[in-house]
Amino acid sequence: MDTTQRTDQQRSADRRRRELLEAADRVVLRDGPQASMNAIAAEAGITKPILYRHFGDKGGLYAALATRHTDALLASLRAALDAPADRRERVEATLDTYLAAIEARPQVYRFLMHPAEGSTGGDTGFDVGKHSAPLLRRMGEELAQVIEERLDLGPGSQQLARVWGHGIVGMMHAAGDWWLGERPCSRAELVRSLADLLWGRLAAAGDKVGGPGF
Repeated sequence: MDTTQRTDQQRSADRRRRELLEAADRVVLRDGPQASMNAIAAEAGITKPILYRHFGDKGGLYAALATRHTDALLASLRAALDAPADRRERVEATLDTYLAAIEARPQVYRFLMHPAEGSTGGDTGFDVGKHSAPLLRRMGEELAQVIEERLDLGPGSQQLARVWGHGIVGMMHAAGDWWLGERPCSRAELVRSLADLLWGRLAAAGDKVGGPGF
């Protein structure tokens, strides 16, 4: 098999995988944590064994969906951090970007972060608890890198940046999960309150010399 044929086959496989993920997204938007492999296969117009062939198992499909949505969210968060505004405005914009994302697609959020209760269509729910922690860890590491690149935190800056990164992600996740379920205040009020909590130490830290600034 020559290189051109292999490349064409890989492109075809990648395109088919994207189509299957888009079908899975439609089911998740409809069913949330109750989304099943049976329902996803039916939405894609294929049999479940073919779905397994592309993703291995439910964990493989979950991981692919999680990567797809986490990549998009991280890109949005980085855009908020890079916006031409002062530091306080960018902190609030970053918090708001996260909350707006889970508010806009609550079923996707619940699918990624909450285990399904019971089963649907003869197929047990996704083992979400097994996979959600690595998503939050990835977000924490990404934010830690941004903080370490941009802020002068003094001695032990790399470790402190990781503490901050994971702490901020944990705060956003816990507060966002509570807010999405109970809606005790507006999104803007929650953003301001969380920014107030973070602001003291963030305001005091200087920009890292030679970094992109924060």
